[in-house]
Amino acid sequence: MTENTQAAASSAQSNNPGMRSEIAQKWPKLTAQDISALKSKDDLVTEIQSKYQLDRPQAQKDVDAFAKGRQL
Repeated sequence: MTENTQAAASSAQSNNPGMRSEIAQKWPKLTAQDISALKSKDDLVTEIQSKYQLDRPQAQKDVDAFAKGRQL
C-alpha cells in the first residue's frame, strides 16, 4: 500500500463508526449486526426496505436523502 492509500484507508475507517452511528439513529430497527454488514448504499436500501416494509423507490429516496454529500 502506498502512503496515500494507507492514509485514505485509515480516514475511511475512522469515519465509518460515525456514519454507522448516524445510520443507527436514523433507522433504529436496524441491528448493530445489520449495520456492520453494510458494504454499499444498495445494501442499506435493501435493509431499510425489509425492516420498514417500504417499497424499493421509497427506501431508495430515504437513503439518497440521508447519503447526500456522504460516502457510505
